[in-house]
Order: sequence, then structure tokens, then C-alpha cells
Amino acid sequence: MGLPNIKNEDQYEALLEKGYSKEKAARIANTPNAGKKGGKSKPYETWTKSELYHQAKNVGIEGRSKMDKETLIRALRNN
Repeated sequence: MGLPNIKNEDQYEALLEKGYSKEKAARIANTPNAGKKGGKSKPYETWTKSELYHQAKNVGIEGRSKMDKETLIRALRNN
């Protein structure tokens, strides 16, 4: 019996146990490559504003259309 719309249920449950809200745990568990370790992503500072915007959209950050590059980076890191 799986959770609706959760791509990585094990990660979702682990995040809940760590104290994350259901909403934040779901956002993290539903990101592409959720649960995979890596460090293969380039730092946000090297992303274009468009790339940052699309990532913010993927994780459900509201108000992203009015954010500049630095604000998008901050929002993604604190999300």
C-alpha cells in the first residue's frame, strides 16, 4: 500500500522521522533522482536564472517568478 504521488516512499518516511513536514518531505522525495547520493550537480551559482526557476517550479517554491537569481538560490537551499 503506497503513498499517493510519492516517488520515493522510503526517503519520504525517513524525512518524516527526521522531523520534516509532510509537504517538504513529499517535495524532496518527488524530485528527480530522489534518494540518490551524488554531489554531481554543479553549484547553484553556476546555474542560469532559467535553470533555477525551473528547479524552483519542480519543488513547488511559490513566488519564484518575482525572484532574482540570488533569491532563487536562497529559496532552493532553504526549501
